[in-house]
Amino acid sequence: MAASAKLPPFDPADPLGIDDLLEPEDLAVRDTVRSWAADRVLPHVAEWYEQGELPAIRELAKELGALGALGMSLTGYGCAGASAVQYGLACLELEAADSGIRSLVSVQGSLAMYAVHRFGSEEQKQQWLPRMAAGEVIGCFGLTEPDHGSDPASMRTYAKRDGGDWVLNGRKMWITNGSVAGVAVVWAQTDDGIRGFVVPTDSAGFSAPEIKHKWSLRASVTSELVMDDVRLPADAVLPEVVGLKGPLSCLSHARYGIVWGAMGAARSCLEAAVDYAKSREQFGRPIGGFQLTQAKLADMAVELHKGILLAHHLGRRMDAGRLRPEQVSFGKLNNVREAIEICRTARTILGANGISLEYPVMRHATNLESVLTYEGTVEMHQLVLGKALTGLDAFR
Repeated sequence: MAASAKLPPFDPADPLGIDDLLEPEDLAVRDTVRSWAADRVLPHVAEWYEQGELPAIRELAKELGALGALGMSLTGYGCAGASAVQYGLACLELEAADSGIRSLVSVQGSLAMYAVHRFGSEEQKQQWLPRMAAGEVIGCFGLTEPDHGSDPASMRTYAKRDGGDWVLNGRKMWITNGSVAGVAVVWAQTDDGIRGFVVPTDSAGFSAPEIKHKWSLRASVTSELVMDDVRLPADAVLPEVVGLKGPLSCLSHARYGIVWGAMGAARSCLEAAVDYAKSREQFGRPIGGFQLTQAKLADMAVELHKGILLAHHLGRRMDAGRLRPEQVSFGKLNNVREAIEICRTARTILGANGISLEYPVMRHATNLESVLTYEGTVEMHQLVLGKALTGLDAFR
C-alpha cells in the first residue's frame, strides 16, 4: 500500500466493507426495500405478532408487487428480472423486519411463481404470473403433508385421471399464504409419478383453514390445504416436469433466499444489542464498556458478516449459473444456525428486556425456530452435505 493511501473509516454497520462488493443497482434495491420495510412493517409488526395475524397481507402484497419484489429474480410476465444478489438483499431487508414478511415474498416468488415460470405452460404463465408479480393474486405451495415433511416422496395426496379431467384428493400442512391465496401449486402422486398442479383456490372441494396457536411466525398466514375431490381440467398440470426434481428445485431456490433472510433477523438483533449496550448502565457505566459484553458483540458481528459474505458468494454463483443444491444446503445450515445463536446472545445482553416486544430480539428468535426446520431441517441439510462429502447415501 502506498504511503499516501488513506484507509476508509471503520464502519460498525459494515465492518468488512462488504458494500464495496455491491453495484449501485444492488444498493438501490437494498435501500428501497429497507425504506419500505421501515415505513410499512416495523411500526406495526410487534402488534401483528402479538395478535397472531397479518391483517394487511393483501395490501402489503400489492405494495411489494409495485416494488418489484414478487418473483423479482424471474424474467418476463411482469417480473423484475433482478439478479440473485439483488433478490438476496431484498430478502435480508424483509427478514430484518420480520420472517413472516420474507416468507410471504419467498413463497410467492421462489415457490409458487417459480414453479409456474419454470415448469408451466405458456398459457399458465400468461394466466397467473403477471397478476402474481403485481401482488393482485397471492400464491401458495403445497408439498408438506401432516405425516410427511422431510420425506415428500411418501406423500399421500393423489390425482387421478377422470376422462379429460384430474380429480385431486389429499391434505397439505404448514402452508404459508394458504388461507389468502388465489392459486395453489399442489404436488401430488399420479399413476405417472409426482406431478404439480395449478389449483385455483375457488375450486369446488378446496379449502384452506388457517392454523392458529402458533408461537413462531405469528405475523404470517399459515394454513392447511384440504382437497376433497377437487376437479381440475387437463391443462391444470405443470407439463414440464415429472418427479420430485420439480418441487425440490423450487425449494432450492427458496432456500437461497433464506440464506440471506436469516442474516437480516440476525442483524436486527445485533443492532438492538449494540444500541442497548451503549445506553444501559449498570455499576455506574454502560454495559457495553464491560469486556464480557464486548466479547459477545464481537462474536455476533463476526458470525453475522461471515454469513453475509457466504450469502453474497452463493448469490454470485447463482447469477453465473454455477450454484449447486449442496451449496444452498451449506448456506442454509450455517446461516440459520448462526442467526439463532446471535439472537440468543442478544437476548442475554438485553436481560429481561430481551423478552419484551418493545425490542425485536425475542420475536426474531422465535421466528427463526421455524426457519430452522422449514424447507429442510438441520438434519436433512447435514445429510445432503454428508452425502456430497463421502459419496455415501445416509438417507436410507
